[in-house]
Amino acid sequence: MKKGLMAIIAALVVLVVAFVAMGPLWVLNEGEQAVVVRLGKIVGSSTDAGLKLRSPFLDVVVKFPKKILPWDGASERIQTKENQFIWVDMTARWRIIDPAKFYESVSSLDNAYGRLDDVIDSAVRTVISGNYLREAVRNTNELTKTAPKESFMAGDSEGSAALDQLMQSDIQHENIEKGRQQLSNEMLASVKPIMPQFGIEVIDIIPRQIKYSDELTESVYQRMIKERNQIAQAFRSYGEGKKAEWLGKLENEKRSILSGAYEKSETLKGKADAEATRIYAETYGRDVSFFDFWRALESYKKTMPAFNKTLSTNLDYFNYLYNTSGR
Repeated sequence: MKKGLMAIIAALVVLVVAFVAMGPLWVLNEGEQAVVVRLGKIVGSSTDAGLKLRSPFLDVVVKFPKKILPWDGASERIQTKENQFIWVDMTARWRIIDPAKFYESVSSLDNAYGRLDDVIDSAVRTVISGNYLREAVRNTNELTKTAPKESFMAGDSEGSAALDQLMQSDIQHENIEKGRQQLSNEMLASVKPIMPQFGIEVIDIIPRQIKYSDELTESVYQRMIKERNQIAQAFRSYGEGKKAEWLGKLENEKRSILSGAYEKSETLKGKADAEATRIYAETYGRDVSFFDFWRALESYKKTMPAFNKTLSTNLDYFNYLYNTSGR
């Protein structure tokens, strides 16, 4: 009797252990969500972490991540609206918002990535090919503004305005109407209505890299060089104008200074000549013969060193060379 009871108890223990081993209880961790499938049919889903129940032997629990997942597309060569080719490498973030729909439509993460490849790649090609190259590579018109003039033209509002006008007349920038961010928003807007049927929400689509094709790179570099040269030429033209302006002011100031100095020197010379004449007249009045003698000697000092040879001294000019009386 005891042996029979012990066997029954042992059998019950084995059944309980087997029942527990088959998993009537299962755990859903944080960051996970799951669907419960019974004989191929979804009988429940759960997104809250905790201890859950299921029918052993019949129910299968399929878990999916609840966190935000990355999608990395392959680099694609796409033609823009002006028939230029660029390489576009996009990335996106997405998550599973309805595990039941996700299991019904795609079943696994690998299949989900395949579906995302089809939908997002199509949206990227449609948007890029429908817009100009400048819209894909620039986000705003800020890069076309020339800021360096602020560093050396502070306080010169008139000059700054003149330079702005000169640069606007010389440099023509392509205007950005949408920009890269708006293109990303258009891609997201075209994808968002499609993905909920798969239990997926696409959060954003952004370009990871946009690269010019080999045949386009050289022409882009040449255009960049041309724009930089135009900006440099605008600064040079402005600088040459300011140089001419300051040289003109300098020349006018120089002439004014020289004119004033000449006038002052002539005035001083006039006064000196008048004083000399007065002194000469006063001296001449005191002793006429001495004055004539002194003037003759002063003249000899200036003229005699310049004579290479003297052929005759029989001139009145040389009278004082023989005696002080001039005879």
